[in-house]
Amino acid sequence: MKIVVIGDGKIGFTVTQALVKEGHDLVVIDNQSDALKQTEDTLDVQVLEGNGASVSVQKEAGMQDADLMIAVTEADETNLLCCMIARQLGCPNTIARIRSPEYNEDVYLLKEGLGLSMVVNPERSTAKQISGLLQYPSFLKREKFAKGRAEIVEMSIPENGKLDGMPLSELYKSLRVHVLVCAVERENNVYIPDGRFVLQAGDHIYVTAATSDLLSLLKSTGYETPRVRSVMLIGGSRIAVYLSQILAQTGINVKIIESDLDRCNHLSETLPKAEVIHADGTSFSILRQEGIEEMDAVIALTNIDEQNIIVSMFAHHIQVPKVICKMNRTEYSAILSEDIRECVITPRILTSNDILRYVRAMENRPGEGVITLHRLVGERVEALEFAVSASTWYLDTPLKDMPIKDDLRIAIITRQGNTIVPSGDDSLRVGDMCVIVTTSAGEFDTLNDIFQSAPRGGRA
Repeated sequence: MKIVVIGDGKIGFTVTQALVKEGHDLVVIDNQSDALKQTEDTLDVQVLEGNGASVSVQKEAGMQDADLMIAVTEADETNLLCCMIARQLGCPNTIARIRSPEYNEDVYLLKEGLGLSMVVNPERSTAKQISGLLQYPSFLKREKFAKGRAEIVEMSIPENGKLDGMPLSELYKSLRVHVLVCAVERENNVYIPDGRFVLQAGDHIYVTAATSDLLSLLKSTGYETPRVRSVMLIGGSRIAVYLSQILAQTGINVKIIESDLDRCNHLSETLPKAEVIHADGTSFSILRQEGIEEMDAVIALTNIDEQNIIVSMFAHHIQVPKVICKMNRTEYSAILSEDIRECVITPRILTSNDILRYVRAMENRPGEGVITLHRLVGERVEALEFAVSASTWYLDTPLKDMPIKDDLRIAIITRQGNTIVPSGDDSLRVGDMCVIVTTSAGEFDTLNDIFQSAPRGGRA
């Protein structure tokens, strides 16, 4: 597909990088020549310097022939204007980045009125991701499928824990909870394990389960299940606003430390249920003075990665139970300790994955494409949700008898509102939703792509 990306900042570059890997024809527009030169040198894309909200610039980029336009500049209003112009020039699909909380309640009206195909809000998506982790602090990541009825969660295995040394074939017998370990990261290697795989301390495992079984999973594995009652946010960013609003609805006490006085005044007016402190949140003495040691969770949300890393390191050092660090530059991950690396969340990657899922769905016939896409294990594993239709091969065939490709697992099946963690005796039926987990990124556009060959006669 021909795709035009307007805005070559952190979000724009990440989205462009992901779409290039998918083989799309891209044009990137920005008014910053330095950013465009870096993109042109790094990625195989066409770049155009200019104002993306200009009709002449969009025409020069070939917007009239584009299949999709993605506007991810820093300004919400610019993104909306870009989408309006693109639609007028004949581009059938437009995506806008809308960040401001003031627009949040009007998103559906904006989509309908301006004909937007999709709205992405990195800050709100990040806040929702963080709130999910605070619900069950022992999980390192949570990815939702089947409209929230099933999840893939990341856990680490402690030394001498219940899972240390356990063969996966013994998992249900030991836990009495229907779960499936669909991926394992061990010493920087990734495995899609079978029943013979033996877990060991230090592994990071990705487990599929019904959302309703998550608490049982934690209890059966011996993990602590503390309730988060008080949270300290370092930095009064947009993420902090969205997160505070979400946490207030669950009765969690929120304290925000922000160094800018004007921002503090705005936060106090916007978030009446939060305690807002005007102070330097990177000062260890101030953090102690404000009670960081009594907090159940600390979330580092400043706009400077280095500050977030330092605060997170300090919070870990004084043993705050749950620490989450927002980080934009993923290259820092290589030098972080495992404890800090486990708690990192990156808004631009969340947004890129949302857009990539939409683009993949555009390429497929209705009902056959990817419904939900999540990337796991540092983006080395993909979890893809598909609908099972009458055109799906091997219907009503036991999974153990299907010619499924290597390095792939059918991790979840949802049927009539029920979640099935499948065994070899389960099968796919028309109307099911299923999630596959694979290390072969970008190779599965339809559910039939998971099979090594078609059944005789083209149908099972």
